[in-house]
Amino acid sequence: MTTHTTSVDHLARRLVVALPQPYDAAREQYETLVPEVDQARFFQMASWQATLELAEINAPYGFMRYHRGDLTALMAGSPSLWKATQYLMGNHTIAERMFRHDPSVMLHAPLRTLLYADPDGDTKLAVDQPSLLFDSYHDGRISDVGRELDALLAQLIGLLGGEMPPQLAAA
Repeated sequence: MTTHTTSVDHLARRLVVALPQPYDAAREQYETLVPEVDQARFFQMASWQATLELAEINAPYGFMRYHRGDLTALMAGSPSLWKATQYLMGNHTIAERMFRHDPSVMLHAPLRTLLYADPDGDTKLAVDQPSLLFDSYHDGRISDVGRELDALLAQLIGLLGGEMPPQLAAA
């Protein structure tokens, strides 16, 4: 069997969304809207259908948190004084619909998000636009899921009270 090494150049668009709440309140709201994944319960599911049903409960707005990194604490004592929290946010039941076609999509799923306070104290949410990441796989089935993730991201930004990026407005 011959394998080929490939490289794929792709576009990325970083969305930096202003949020109206102070950082601590925005972080609390984000973590409420994007609850922590209940891995123990997911590991107990006897079927994929049961997994799908649990995901509907665990992710009421489509996303779950797979990781939270408190960058403020991690950088304590350094000259970097940012308040920032990094997340891996996604939904493995949605990602599976891409994974079945190309496992390398998991480079971009779950999505990386960053909540931080800028130098003026304003809260920002930064995330790469999902549809552009997943369009790079040149598979319409994967691209469709990427656009669905854009719509879920737009919904989340709205729930957070954020200003909608025009690039997501169509979602």
